[in-house]
Order: sequence, then C-alpha cells, then structure tokens
Amino acid sequence: MSHAKRLTAGQQEFFRTNGYLHGLAPVFTPDNVRDLKSGLDELMKLLRPGETSKEIREWHESSRFLYDICMNPVILDYVEDLLGPNFYLWGSNFFIKEPHTPSTVGWHQDAYYWPLDPHESLTAWLAFDDSTVENGAMEVIPGSHTAGILKHIRGEGTDSVLTLECERGQFLEDTARPVTLRAGEVSIHDDKLVHGSPANRSTNRRAGLTIRYSRTNVRCDLSINPHFKTYLCRGIDQYRYNPAGVIPTAQFSRLDRKHISVEEAGKDAEKKLGRST
Repeated sequence: MSHAKRLTAGQQEFFRTNGYLHGLAPVFTPDNVRDLKSGLDELMKLLRPGETSKEIREWHESSRFLYDICMNPVILDYVEDLLGPNFYLWGSNFFIKEPHTPSTVGWHQDAYYWPLDPHESLTAWLAFDDSTVENGAMEVIPGSHTAGILKHIRGEGTDSVLTLECERGQFLEDTARPVTLRAGEVSIHDDKLVHGSPANRSTNRRAGLTIRYSRTNVRCDLSINPHFKTYLCRGIDQYRYNPAGVIPTAQFSRLDRKHISVEEAGKDAEKKLGRST
C-alpha cells in the first residue's frame, strides 16, 4: 500500500467515517488568493446579459486559469490520498452568494445529480472568499454518505438554487455541521454525502469553486450527458470508458454548450438510472 502524500491516517479515517474533510493546510497563500479573485473577475466579464456565475460551469475545459487551479498539485495530493492513484478531473462550477441574498442550496447528494457509475467520486470545495456561518457556509450531515443514494424530490417555489433535493426524514438534520473555510483553503466531500447551505445574511460575498474528481473506473452514461470530458490527473486510465478533453490554451475563455446533469435531463434520466419511484 502506498504512503499518503499529505493526509494523516487519522484524516483519512475521518473522511471514511464522516464523508468529508476540512481543516487542511491552505492550498493558496494570501497573494495567490488575490490572483484567484482577479481571475474570477475576468471570468465574470465573459458572462452575457442575464447570465449568472452559475454559467461558469466546466470552464476548466476552455480557460487555462481554471484548469490550472483544478490541477493544483496540493489538491491532487489530497484527492489521491482518498481516491487512490488513478483518477480524473471532469467537473467544475462556482457557487457564489452575494451579500444579503436569500438563495440557499437544499439538502442533496452530488451523486444523485451525476450519471456516473460506480459512485466513487468526490468534490474539492475551494474558497475564493472566507466561508463563514454568517455568509452561508456549506453544511454537511456527517456519516450520511454511508446510506447509499437517497430519494430526491423536485422542489418548486423554494429559495434553493437546486430543484432536486433529498426528501426529508431520511437523515438527521439536527446533526448538521458547518464547513467553514478561509480563502485559499479547501474542503473535500464524498459524492454521497448529504449537504447544502443556508442563505447569505451577511455583508460579505461567499464565492467557492467546486472541482469534481472520479476514479478512472467510473463511467459516465453518455446518453444522458454526451458532453462529458475527462482530464487524467494522476496515474493511468486503463479503462478508457469516457472521452478525454483537450487542455485549454486560452487563459480566460467561455465554454458555450448545454450543461446536462440528471437535474437538467429530467425525470426520464432519473428513471433510467433507477433513482425515481
């Protein structure tokens, strides 16, 4: 068995038991964070009238700025300690809450949204701003990743930016824990962990970049998401189940295409994946 690159045995065990990890050494210095925020400003300038930061999704395929963040060796060391030696990058998107905004992220599991099999993926959540209880830090339900894929329902008329949310009663909401981060730090969570976040009631923005990684044996159902692209991070891809992406050359560039998760694909996708009743 290979030795861990950055995580202690205790941290690895905490992740296996609880489904998430934070309190890690910062990935980016304060000077780096200034560059991160400047880069985000450049990406925001590429948005068209009526678009929001939610549109900056999978732009690591078109912007070298984001690709390099996703391939940061410290982040990849953390991921390798949890996923093993062979894994790829495939997803990224921003979750930005401006000051005094009511939008929330309802309780959900990432794995429900992704047409991937098996469920052997994780998310690194990189803070561009300090993420605090006051400005709507992510909250997690420790240990909820061990229950498998839970039933989700489509919510209407809520403040949540997601339409698919875990049906209540399947987990203990009073066990929720906030995952607070300083700018430049990352947290990591399992794709089956139940998590969400409250509104930002503060005067400070909360911006974070989610980066998605999967073991190379994870296959995407391309009939649901035909745009899926992988970028090998570490090791080898002996399976070659998924299309490989091309490393971007432009520092800042839009990715113009339709985004498709199970949420956008609709109820037929849920049925095909066996996730609806």
